[in-house]
Amino acid sequence: MGRHAQSGTNQASGAARNGQVNPIWLPASLFGGLFQAWRTALQQRLRAQLSVSGAGLVRYLYGVPFALAFAAVWLGAAGDAIPALGGAFLGFAAAGAVTQMAGTILLIMAFGHRGFVVGTAFSKTEAVQAALVTALLLGERLPLLAWFGIVAGVAGVLILALAGRGISAAELGRALGQPAALCGLGAGSMFALAAIAVKLATAELEGVDLIGSALVTLVVVMAIQTALHLLWVAMRDRATLAAVVRTWRNSSQVGLLSALGSACWYIGFAAAPAALVRVVGQVEVVFTVGFAHFYLREPVRWHEIAGLLLVVGGVVMALIATL
Repeated sequence: MGRHAQSGTNQASGAARNGQVNPIWLPASLFGGLFQAWRTALQQRLRAQLSVSGAGLVRYLYGVPFALAFAAVWLGAAGDAIPALGGAFLGFAAAGAVTQMAGTILLIMAFGHRGFVVGTAFSKTEAVQAALVTALLLGERLPLLAWFGIVAGVAGVLILALAGRGISAAELGRALGQPAALCGLGAGSMFALAAIAVKLATAELEGVDLIGSALVTLVVVMAIQTALHLLWVAMRDRATLAAVVRTWRNSSQVGLLSALGSACWYIGFAAAPAALVRVVGQVEVVFTVGFAHFYLREPVRWHEIAGLLLVVGGVVMALIATL
């Protein structure tokens, strides 16, 4: 890439880091949702072969080589050197890695309690929580239409998770104090904090463009998660290690989709407010329902149509708000 092109890209990166929205956030968010839904579908195949910890480990262990390849190709094509990884960057990257893992653990804990469906649904409030935290701590101000989009998207996901299960509004309110709901809300908080930490980490890297900063951050975060998860599995679930190696074909596909999805999310976080990225990324549920309908021949119920319309409406409002 020539100096003029690189300078223009760095200016775009700087604009995003100074609070302006880079338009790359929209395709990045959409593809992030697609790859995440695809990865989740592939992970279902591994459930019969791996424990819960093993299925989580392959996301990181097999994803790191792909993340390294993405970063190396992009930096090489741009003619950029590996940026200096300062203390602030490493701190934010570690925070992003740990909070994402904590969110996953809390979500799994919700499955162990009564009312886990409600807990899982409340974990989807991540977009609202991210918007509130960034507004309070980072001073990010979203247009009113974007807030409507965030609320509509979250409402759509809640309908998809809860409708058709015989859970009334009163029961939903009473469930707020139950362990499953608290775990779900905690998971949503951790995922929101992870998105914010990743955004702050990308802003600490100098000498690379927006995409380069996102990909380098991805490598570091996934490496930290791999090390932590490997340590835990080695101490508590050693039998899983052999299974993780034995299932390398399917596991490597999960790792590739995990790296692709996370790369898209990280680029989105670097380019726009985290809440906007997450609300648009909720199109993941649209892809998931589509996979179930067209490939598994499952019928689409009325509440799924209503939920999907709200999700799509939220995405459209978030998009219009940034124009």
